[in-house]
Amino acid sequence: GLFVTDYFTRTPRKLSPFRSFASIELFHFHIPEDTVIAVWNLITFKEQGGTFGDQCPDRSITVYFRSGAPSVINPLHTHFPRDTAVPGSFALTLTWTLPNRTTGVFNVTSPLPGDWFLAAHLPKDEGKISVKGLYEECQYLFQPQLIVQRLVNIAVLYPGYVTEQSMAPHNRSCLYKVFVPSYTSRVLVEVLQCHGSEGCPLWLRVRAKAPPLHNSTALDCREHAPCQLALDLPFWQHWYYVLVEKHPGVPGPVSFQVTVKLTDCSRPSLARPPFLPSSASMNMPHSFGSAGGLALGDSPPPASPNGTKHPVPVPAASPAGERCWPVRPTLRNELDTFSVHFYIFFGPNVSVPPDRPAVFVINLLPVLDSGGVLNLELRLNVSSLCGENVTVFGCLNHEVPLTSGDNTSVTCETESLAGFLLSVNATASLSRLRIPYPQTGSWYLSLRSLCATEHGFEPCANVTAEVYLRAYLSPCINDCGIYGQCKLLRTNNYLYAACECKAGWNGWGCTDNAEAFSYGFQLLSTLLLCLSNVMFVPPVAIAVRSHYLLEAAVYIFTMFFSTFYHACDQPGIVVFCIMEYDVLQFCDFLGSLMSVWVTVIAMARLQPVVKQVLYLLGAMLLSMALQMDRHGLWNLLGPSLFALGIMAIAWTARSIRRRHCYPPTWKRWAFYLCPGALIAAAAVLLYAFVETEENYFYIHSIWHLLIAGSVGFLLPPRAKPSGRLGPLPRRKGCGYQLCVNEQEELGLVDPAVASINSICTS
Repeated sequence: GLFVTDYFTRTPRKLSPFRSFASIELFHFHIPEDTVIAVWNLITFKEQGGTFGDQCPDRSITVYFRSGAPSVINPLHTHFPRDTAVPGSFALTLTWTLPNRTTGVFNVTSPLPGDWFLAAHLPKDEGKISVKGLYEECQYLFQPQLIVQRLVNIAVLYPGYVTEQSMAPHNRSCLYKVFVPSYTSRVLVEVLQCHGSEGCPLWLRVRAKAPPLHNSTALDCREHAPCQLALDLPFWQHWYYVLVEKHPGVPGPVSFQVTVKLTDCSRPSLARPPFLPSSASMNMPHSFGSAGGLALGDSPPPASPNGTKHPVPVPAASPAGERCWPVRPTLRNELDTFSVHFYIFFGPNVSVPPDRPAVFVINLLPVLDSGGVLNLELRLNVSSLCGENVTVFGCLNHEVPLTSGDNTSVTCETESLAGFLLSVNATASLSRLRIPYPQTGSWYLSLRSLCATEHGFEPCANVTAEVYLRAYLSPCINDCGIYGQCKLLRTNNYLYAACECKAGWNGWGCTDNAEAFSYGFQLLSTLLLCLSNVMFVPPVAIAVRSHYLLEAAVYIFTMFFSTFYHACDQPGIVVFCIMEYDVLQFCDFLGSLMSVWVTVIAMARLQPVVKQVLYLLGAMLLSMALQMDRHGLWNLLGPSLFALGIMAIAWTARSIRRRHCYPPTWKRWAFYLCPGALIAAAAVLLYAFVETEENYFYIHSIWHLLIAGSVGFLLPPRAKPSGRLGPLPRRKGCGYQLCVNEQEELGLVDPAVASINSICTS
């Protein structure tokens, strides 16, 4: 055949350590139909400070692959919520081959067409809290590239027609495909008139959606005559690929005929007629919502395709009890993103008759619905059982309904299909099923009522069970509970939701409490972070006693908002917010920086006017800086260095003018300035290098105590009044002193008409 190669790439993204699915990087690809091989080239490289990170440590990178929906991963081995189905996925770990770059390759032969998702992350770290901009962070960038090779012009088999083929000696196989419409219960592929040098040296392989593999359903035509391969319960609205492969080492050409028969389950005694409506005769898919009716219209037979012969229709043998039942559609009601309810007509109470199953279809839209959670709930109305020991089994399958033909063992699995089983009875009347990141397409739910006997389950007699059925799509499982937050995430144009847990809770729905914080621990951490701000009371008292009223007001502001910010910032349930979180955070950061600013400016002992101007200018500039970046290093370091520079200039000028070191006394240096500076330096070191997520509550409380304590040491004493500030001595000699009317000075009379009523001679 003729091969075409397509190439796809994605922009490199920075990987993060795994904490939850919200911390992974997700990549979305689309593989076209008829693809025979897909090769992912996984490129990873390090960066540090804009250059290659040769000095960065090697950290393993885990990549997950899944077709149809994002991978449901669990690298921390946490517990999933109850009644949750976990779909499987491929996983690959990349190791470093070069100091700053590594490449991995992942091959998939005959991949399923449609959407493919890659998820990548770094291993979980120790949770260190680093100050942004303190040092150049090592970044690990990941870029996947996809190369696909697909076949073009694959021969199409038409049901009921015979296709002749002669395989040349240098050819090894022939590939065909046939489209299977809805309500097809069986696909029969047959090789006829096979002639070769050694009988019929052919293998017959069949696979849905993609070309067959070595482990696909296969039949050796040398050992089976006639060479027929039957597939029961095929996927609806999909292509099936037929591979006729020659045994290795067989000389000479091989000629054969291949035909396909489709059994219509609405008419199980006959094969699907070869003459169908025009769209079906061309084997093109109908609309995805075609489920609902059973009858298939007939039309005059079209002209025979090239290279095919039209045989006489032959009745197809079908297994006993092989028939399909009416499929009841559901009404889709979209409330919000990943918030969709599927309503049943004349529901939600469903009657399940004893003689046949009740089948429903739930259609999930491609791409749009795969980023949420599909929820299913069955509740049995026990009063409808009339005292019988009835069990209602529900079987949820993807792309084809599955009803058990054997009443003694009810399962949702066959040799080629696997579904999800639900059951309700008088003892357990409620059953739930949650499927995170479900594959899109049609999901079929088959409900069947059976009675338990000594010999197993048998059909009930004249008992119609009533079941409450609820199906809906939600962003997260139970909205992540009280210890989690459901986040809506986006990668390019693809939306998905994931839980971000807190207070030590883990798991897909934040239900794993193996490392959870107890209520006492949460209360203790909240009280430590809040009550440690009481240490600002002594600096406030010192500032008021020293007549530093503006400084005292700033310290009170800092103490108030730091207390309530940490009361609102707690991860657990011990939370108290007096206003919006963002406002509290801004005020806490502003108060902390202003406390440092006004303390250092006060230590400079500037003129009152200059000091007040610097206070106001600092407040405005700090507000602007915090609005741009609240976690940047220079938000704290910049104002501190600027204020220290002003203080150093003022102290140097005063020392030069007085010809003496300032402050002049050794006691001021030994008992106030040096201890205060050491305490402040210790606080900064704890904040920048020691603080982690695990020790945050007590290290940050110590930070509060040290910062407040350093302010009490560094705040200068009250300025002593100078002789120049007293009343000026009276001048001796002749002269006049003009006394202004008191009413005029108070603004009580018009200055233009005010009279001078007092002239004092000196």
